[in-house]
Amino acid sequence: MEQGLIRAAQSGDRDALITLLREIEQHVYRTAYYILNNEQDAMDAAQEALIRVYTKINSYEEKAQFKTWVQRIVTNICIDKFRRNKPTVSIDEHDLVFQDSQDVEREVMSGYIAQDIQQAINQLPDHHRTVIVLRYLQDLSYNEIADCLNLPLNTVKSYLFRARQQLQNMLHEHQKGGVSG
Repeated sequence: MEQGLIRAAQSGDRDALITLLREIEQHVYRTAYYILNNEQDAMDAAQEALIRVYTKINSYEEKAQFKTWVQRIVTNICIDKFRRNKPTVSIDEHDLVFQDSQDVEREVMSGYIAQDIQQAINQLPDHHRTVIVLRYLQDLSYNEIADCLNLPLNTVKSYLFRARQQLQNMLHEHQKGGVSG
């Protein structure tokens, strides 16, 4: 179905292009948010990426998967944003909704753990954070990440290995200090 939409969009079918953009907009935003860790910057980057997909749809060739092509666009936009203005670490506060009072402790701990992981990811160098986001939050394969970032496969594997080590060390150090909050 996606390939049919892509071909229709490339041949000028505006409705097909709009449908395609609606299908990818959540993935584009999620990638931008996890890389930039700022809602406003993520919305800007996602919008810029969708506009770029809209204007460049005819340059897409079926050599790479469409998803990979789109991820490359949004990732490059995010990397450019990082270079322009180094962001500060910020964690959005999320309201916890408790279904059952017995689950309160588990929900609170789960919230702290998610926050700790997000803080650790935000402390990674840009290139490590990007591969972590693409692998674990966008569920791209190593080959898709290599295509998306235009990197050799072994470099992607190396970045992921080092990023996981750094995360493990940061989380272990944090755990020794107790739960934050």
